[in-house]
Amino acid sequence: MRSAHTVEQVRAAEQALMAQLPDGTLMARAAAGLAAAVVDLLGGAYGRRVLLLVGSGDNGGDALYAGTLLARRGSAVEVVPLGSTVHEAGLAALRAVGGRVVATGEAARPDVVVDGIVGIGGRPGLRDDAAAELARHEGVPVVAVDVPSGVSVDDGRVDGPHVRADVTVTFGTHKVAHLVDPAATACGAVLLVDIGLELPTAPVTALQPDDVAALLPRPRGADHKYTRGVVGIRTGTAYPGAGLLSVAGAATGLVGMVRYAGPDAVFEQVRLVHPEVVAATGRVQAWVVGSGGGEAAGADLASALRDDIPVVVDADALAHLPAEPPVPLVLTPHAGELARMLGVERDEVEARQLEHARAAAERWNAVCLLKGRHTLVAAPGGDVRVTTTGVPWLATAGAGDVLAGLVGALLAAGLAPYDAASVGSWLHGAAATYASDGGRAPITALDVARSVPAVIRTL
Repeated sequence: MRSAHTVEQVRAAEQALMAQLPDGTLMARAAAGLAAAVVDLLGGAYGRRVLLLVGSGDNGGDALYAGTLLARRGSAVEVVPLGSTVHEAGLAALRAVGGRVVATGEAARPDVVVDGIVGIGGRPGLRDDAAAELARHEGVPVVAVDVPSGVSVDDGRVDGPHVRADVTVTFGTHKVAHLVDPAATACGAVLLVDIGLELPTAPVTALQPDDVAALLPRPRGADHKYTRGVVGIRTGTAYPGAGLLSVAGAATGLVGMVRYAGPDAVFEQVRLVHPEVVAATGRVQAWVVGSGGGEAAGADLASALRDDIPVVVDADALAHLPAEPPVPLVLTPHAGELARMLGVERDEVEARQLEHARAAAERWNAVCLLKGRHTLVAAPGGDVRVTTTGVPWLATAGAGDVLAGLVGALLAAGLAPYDAASVGSWLHGAAATYASDGGRAPITALDVARSVPAVIRTL
């Protein structure tokens, strides 16, 4: 599990560890990891030009000590102070090995910029002098210390000018901004340096392959198709293709049976592609409703809610949610749908994704799966899992229908709603990566569904 801790949690852990170690030990560990990352990015240290942009916090100190290590290996290191003060001991160490302090606008063209402007406690946005200095070096690779300066660390917001890093080197644990968009888009590749912190449970996490493998339902020797779970699909009333695609997501082998309860004409199309799917005339363990439902989505949702089993609520059905759902739900909106559900503008949801996903989970006492580049799965109570699998080609029509069916199958197989949504989202993104050959080729929604068994084999 990849854990993303809050600033308060990280600071408490740092203080506890510093009480046990000689002064400067944590900064030395951080600086060594940072310097190694810069060397890896540049392919060496000797003869490279390194520019440090440093503020008055500890991130500036990390950058200065990393610059000292680089200067000792033959780099030409310059530093532009951008705070009211800088880390005095770090600056003295850098000067002692030939590092130079230069004013804003006077630095030579570097091979890399190290962003140590603002620490993890900083507010979103950058001061004008910092933004102007960054702009002077546009096109130069940037390595951010801990987080890109100017992003909001605990919620992933971006408000005003901020650093866009090629690499972010963080220490002890990931922070929320490394996983949650839009801040995560500014981080580039995130490298974690272990500095020995002991941390509590994180509020935001991201499943890794081992976690998914442990959660995946597996048939036992005595199982048959009914004990493995039966998922019901009530979709495609207005848009038949959505019905076919949600069935494709459900019929990936994770349950023993898929029942289809949509229009007869759509069922005939479904049977041509998935002859194993049967009409929904028997018991199911979970429903999927809303995909391509149109005006019938409200009635479809009401019918599913009467069965006292978990329901995946997608697309058109999201507009018909009861104030107090009688059964466990997984809601699967994109940003526009979530905006309508909460009565806000879409750009507000996109700017504050974590906040709005959590708000929906609390309002409907349901798991909310907010689809996006980094999909968020929020549970009532505040826990969130972030999906970091996937490729840009996944932004294709019908992909959400496949996801709804996949999550419904996992619910029917016995996973709790939070696990079903986060495992389903992870598999969905991984299948898109597999189908697109690592992002090198375009894909369709059906390609994603067909690739799920191959991804499971890799687990």
